[in-house]
Amino acid sequence: MKASNVTMKLHWDEVILAALKEDIPWEDVSANAVVPEEALGHADLIAKADGVLAGLPVFARTFALLDEQTQVVFHAAEGDFVTAGTRIAEVTGRMRVILSGERTALNFLQRMSGIATYTRKMADLLAGTHTKLLDTRKTTPLLRSFEKYAVTVGGGSNHRFNLSDGVLLKDNHIGAAGGVRQAIERARAYAPFVRKIEIEVETLDELDEALDAGVDIVMLDNMKGDALTEAVRRARGRAETEISGNVTQENLQRYVSLGVDYISSGALTHSAPILDLSLKHLKSM
Repeated sequence: MKASNVTMKLHWDEVILAALKEDIPWEDVSANAVVPEEALGHADLIAKADGVLAGLPVFARTFALLDEQTQVVFHAAEGDFVTAGTRIAEVTGRMRVILSGERTALNFLQRMSGIATYTRKMADLLAGTHTKLLDTRKTTPLLRSFEKYAVTVGGGSNHRFNLSDGVLLKDNHIGAAGGVRQAIERARAYAPFVRKIEIEVETLDELDEALDAGVDIVMLDNMKGDALTEAVRRARGRAETEISGNVTQENLQRYVSLGVDYISSGALTHSAPILDLSLKHLKSM
């Protein structure tokens, strides 16, 4: 997914506007009290910590939705690694607009940049391997497109985007179907032939049943030690493999040498700290 104009218009604008309405239900009483309506100003976007930038188009669009005349000039690009103290951008326009849009614009940018920064650290640990780093659906409600986009900026890849996007049979699906084989057979009969079937397995017996049923991808959920190594060996050449379950920056290294196709981590989106950024030095023009 890329930050295209189409994406901005079809989905991102709607979410940004909702965020602005949340913060400015009828007026920004502080800005309106102290700043004349047509007064112009200029402010700098500054990095207060080292990290990877993601969400610059969202930052700029937030101000544009308040006033199309607001100008944002960037001195860094999407995906750049910046250090503390870097001047990332200049914002010029009506001071009321800059003040009113500041927090919403920063909230989006800090959150997305934090995800990109955390993802980059994990992706770097997989450099030189064929294993892809994937995100999950453990995202903030209504902010999934922003957060999954940030993962790609950081060097990760997106797993399925939503429940309509792919077949992933987890433990409760297996229980509802009556077993691993039954779940795979029903999914194969129902889903379009172009869709791969992925299933979550927790034991070697479940893995063998899934492989015998012709599954396309096996998610090795929370497997450890010798069982995980054996599972990867058994699946090799028969199905693609994905490791999942509490994978974080701290423990990713233990899985690198296994040679799996994918490693998914909910931590990319649910545990990444924000990247500290600030809009400073607002001055009248």
